[in-house]
Amino acid sequence: MSELPPEAAPEPAAVRPGTGRSLGALAGALGAATSLAVLEVAALLDPDGSSVLESVGNRVIDSFAASLKDVAVAIFGTSDKAALQIGTVVIALAIGAWLGSWLDRRPAVLLGGFAAFGAFGTWATAVDPQGSAVLALVACAVAALAGATVALGLHGRWSRGTPDAAEPALDRRAVLVRGGVVLGVLAVGAAVARSVRDGIRESRLSQAVARRGPIPSAATVVSAPEGTLDQPGPDQVEGISPYLTPVDDFFRIDTALRVPVVDVDRWRLAVTGMVDRPLELSYDDLLARELIEVPITIQCVSNEVGGDLVGTASWRGVRLAEVLREAGVQGGAEQIVGESVDGFTAGFPVEAALDGRDALIAVAMDGRPLPPEHGFPVRLIVPGLYGYVSATKWLSEIRATTWDEAGYWIPRGWAREGPIKTMSRIDVPRSGSDVEAGARPIAGVAWAPHRGIVRVEVRIDGGAWQEATLGPTASEDTWIQWWLRWDATPGDHELEVRATAADGDVQTDAEAPPAPDGATGHHTVRVAVR
Repeated sequence: MSELPPEAAPEPAAVRPGTGRSLGALAGALGAATSLAVLEVAALLDPDGSSVLESVGNRVIDSFAASLKDVAVAIFGTSDKAALQIGTVVIALAIGAWLGSWLDRRPAVLLGGFAAFGAFGTWATAVDPQGSAVLALVACAVAALAGATVALGLHGRWSRGTPDAAEPALDRRAVLVRGGVVLGVLAVGAAVARSVRDGIRESRLSQAVARRGPIPSAATVVSAPEGTLDQPGPDQVEGISPYLTPVDDFFRIDTALRVPVVDVDRWRLAVTGMVDRPLELSYDDLLARELIEVPITIQCVSNEVGGDLVGTASWRGVRLAEVLREAGVQGGAEQIVGESVDGFTAGFPVEAALDGRDALIAVAMDGRPLPPEHGFPVRLIVPGLYGYVSATKWLSEIRATTWDEAGYWIPRGWAREGPIKTMSRIDVPRSGSDVEAGARPIAGVAWAPHRGIVRVEVRIDGGAWQEATLGPTASEDTWIQWWLRWDATPGDHELEVRATAADGDVQTDAEAPPAPDGATGHHTVRVAVR
């Protein structure tokens, strides 16, 4: 059997690999990354509005909110928005890679895919109240063209190999490494563009708040009580939640991927719907009215038992009831719907606005104009109701209507009405902590806004319920601090808490998730005493 002639010996596979599906996928992913980078740069032209990627993210949230909301909040907490945006980018790159995998067989699939992505981005921005359809059309066309060109160009080069004989052809590993480097460069460029845009937005948001100056003093002020358990004194408990939550620590949960930039000089609050006298109020009109300031505890419906998506602030604003009476709510109205500048809506019973509770059109939080992330220039605060049905931020309209109109979360599987359930939490000691033996406090907070808490009980290792000492409180609309002296003995222990509201409702031990109307169960912590 003769040997093959030297000229017939096969070329080593590592020298000229061709593209294959994996390199086509890399070309598609790099094309998608190019498109995303172009869109981020284009967003610099409209730093106040929604970028194409933000508008696409908003549409994703709108479509999958019921399944994404609790998952994102449970995993990422108040970083849920960053996680959702990163997820949108990852999905875009994955789609680009899938489109690129067709390049060897049907390159038209990639062209059609990039065109479709551009069309979807244009549509998503056009229907976004804060988006610019014209800018989106141009940006998406350029991004789709640039992305497709990069993907096709890389695919063509890798298919041909390197024609210059003096330069060795790239092997598959080299292509992947260099592709990764290019992807990194594009990511850095996009991140720089986004950082610059964020800086511009932050500056404009700060200027918008600062330009309005201090909020007028309130005619009626309900102050936080003295002698709370977080203040220095004989009853102070280290580690307990402060009676008033610092603004910087206050939770933020909403559907806005980016805080809206509101031009307060042009902003107007419309009072419409089933009213006898529709109103239109400017920011100065609201500030000229009689303001009240009261502490109120608010909670997100996504809060798990023992969670921290709850807090108390001192809110200053105009009584919602006064504005509604001035407008003249008609007899057939069943709910009040608040609408945000970004299109979010939340509705609650008319009675909750008119039954005497301190429902507010809030303009200040802890003595300062509302921070942008908490609703500047104006938001709604309604004691006793979860935020998803009441706490509309960046308020633009108050509408009296019937239950036929559903707020944002209702068609997505959440309950129509959302009264906050009786709840309590152990802050001290923390679950999983080590505790020294001896006299130790068990302490925390309990809340049932607009009903108030009359009793908190603690159970240790499944024993008898022991009544805790309650701290002072400003009103039934805030949480209350509590504590119990515990003679801690060495070993592992389980601590459990329950609260009773003023209407007799005892916090249930039946465990339920947040959906569809708020979590239930007893907060339980496990500690080791040494």
